Amino acid sequence: MNWLKGPKMAIIWTVFRVWLGVQWLEAGIHKVADGFDATGFIQGAIVKAGGENPAVQGWYAAFLEEFALPNIPLFNVLIPWGEVLVGIGLIIGAATIPALIAGAFMNFNFMMAGTISTNPILYTAAFLLIIAGTAGYYYGVDRWILPALKQVINRKRHNKKEKHHHEHLPVH
Repeated sequence: MNWLKGPKMAIIWTVFRVWLGVQWLEAGIHKVADGFDATGFIQGAIVKAGGENPAVQGWYAAFLEEFALPNIPLFNVLIPWGEVLVGIGLIIGAATIPALIAGAFMNFNFMMAGTISTNPILYTAAFLLIIAGTAGYYYGVDRWILPALKQVINRKRHNKKEKHHHEHLPVH
């Protein structure tokens, strides 16, 4: 399985990641540029919870009705900008794992709301890239940012431990 995570496979994972990022960016850009209102989508999902063969689970419809609809202005911002940010993050390979998780979470919610479309494909792509781990962002900004961030965090931890250690030394 290690061959799936090597630098040569990282090229394929990068192409896959950028493709996924473009899908998200295109979806989000149109919503931001044209204006977005999730009200009709959410109301449609609630309707899909009824009937003999509901496409939406009752508990999810209750969530949409009780939480999403009353907070529609928040969702009208979170969805399009979330899609744009996921897209940008994936295209440049920055905050790759959080972007993949956020994208998969949105796909999951769209599927739970009864919309199939490309959501299973995008959800699966995110899942595969999460499994790829570091190979998914080997050719991306995270390759340089994450080690630098780890150094900063480790330096702060080390300084904090040193300070704490010196505070507890006996005074002569």
